[in-house]
Amino acid sequence: MVPLLYKLTAFAYKDYLSFGYVYVGLRGAEEMTRQYNINVYAPTILIFKEHINKPADMIQARGLKKQVIDDFITQNKYLLAARLTSQKLFHELCPVKRSHRQRKYCVVLLTAEASKLSKPFEAFLSFALANTQDTVRFVHVYSGRQQEFTSTLLPDSEALQGQSAVSILERRNTAGRVVYKTLEDPWTGSESDKFVLLGYLDQLRKDPALLSSEAVLPDLIDELAPVFFLRWLYSASDYLADIWDGMFHSNWREMTPLLSLIFSALFILFGTVIVQAFSDSNEERESHPPDKEEVPEKAGKMEPSFTKANSSKVPKKGFVEVTELTDVTYTSNLVRLRPGHMNVVLILSSCTKTSLLQRFALEVYSFTGSSCLHFSFLSVDKHREWLEYLLEFAQDAAPVPNQYDKHFMERDYTGYVLALNGHKKYFCLFKPQKIVEEEEAMGSCGDLDSSLHLGESRGKSSCSLGSKPIKEKLSKLSLWMERLLEGSLQRFYIPSWPELD
Repeated sequence: MVPLLYKLTAFAYKDYLSFGYVYVGLRGAEEMTRQYNINVYAPTILIFKEHINKPADMIQARGLKKQVIDDFITQNKYLLAARLTSQKLFHELCPVKRSHRQRKYCVVLLTAEASKLSKPFEAFLSFALANTQDTVRFVHVYSGRQQEFTSTLLPDSEALQGQSAVSILERRNTAGRVVYKTLEDPWTGSESDKFVLLGYLDQLRKDPALLSSEAVLPDLIDELAPVFFLRWLYSASDYLADIWDGMFHSNWREMTPLLSLIFSALFILFGTVIVQAFSDSNEERESHPPDKEEVPEKAGKMEPSFTKANSSKVPKKGFVEVTELTDVTYTSNLVRLRPGHMNVVLILSSCTKTSLLQRFALEVYSFTGSSCLHFSFLSVDKHREWLEYLLEFAQDAAPVPNQYDKHFMERDYTGYVLALNGHKKYFCLFKPQKIVEEEEAMGSCGDLDSSLHLGESRGKSSCSLGSKPIKEKLSKLSLWMERLLEGSLQRFYIPSWPELD
């Protein structure tokens, strides 16, 4: 088993180093232990940098402490000549000078990307290995990837164009201000180049004013930023591979906590989504409509549109859904209506359908916010017998004439409104207001010849009225609706709902 202390160290420095583990008890490890002269009886940590044939540093002890390991890793966190790939790394390798005693110099090799394995870079690396100091840090930059950074340090000399160059710099503040000195000749890695660079470093110890040039360096481009998605993808694939191996090679009892956590999270997630969906639907149903002045553009399934005379009263938003009460919708809209729900039914005829529906929608629009109210209309031409059967239970409010009366088939029920409670089997009745024009029209209907066909005389009293008198029948409907919601209207109970033929 890998020691937990080593795992914690690897996680803490995962952004700077790659960690590995070798068990010396396995076959094939003898060659490695012999090559690096490792004592197999004590834990050993090796750090490799640019050269893998020889470790850059090594620590070996029987009881390694965390503080000892952290100090060892911190001292070897960077390569001998690390490459500057981001501004953050530049701040860490070349910190800002805080005092005269804490001067930090950076020796920067400006080279092309393809020349990393060439003689100039190998010579620069060997020079850095031989002249390691606490006050000097060796780094290199690919001039092709950091063009603005490179052009700021290089003078306008044709001799350095396309060649590797070495610059010594010291940062003065975090805004990018530096003082620097660039070697006049290109860096070829020769002994003379090393001698010149060593002379500059020895002179800097005595005279810091050697760095005579001054500039403001631009921020380095983050070269690893474009591959962030790939790094995340690789990490995710490794994590999934570990889970897959754990499921088939580990004990299922060890996987129980993880599986329990996953299923609990899924249950909470789906439960939250379902509850939120139901709460959103309830809020939409209970939301209040606009003010009454905004009359709906259309009333349910009304096919005719409003007339131009009433266009000033047409609402700008919303509508009232009014369905016709027929033998098909009778059961669902009345007989089996849910408890607490009521169906407000408007009685009309074929010739008054347009006008009454318009005024009906106008009057009840402000009450459509309640989900317990449904709105319908009933054609008296088709279902007169059903209507008169109901009105028999409301004799005081709407006395039904004798069937032998000559005006039996001529009585006008248009404009009546019934609020039907299907569950408790009662209804409330709205009787339209009597106006002068209607009474005169009803009087003229008494002089009709009794020999006329009953079908021709049915509903003539309402058809003979104008559009305005018909609409005035529902002028008090909004006040009646308010009393209906208050529960102050008289209720007429029936034993059962009759069939709607």
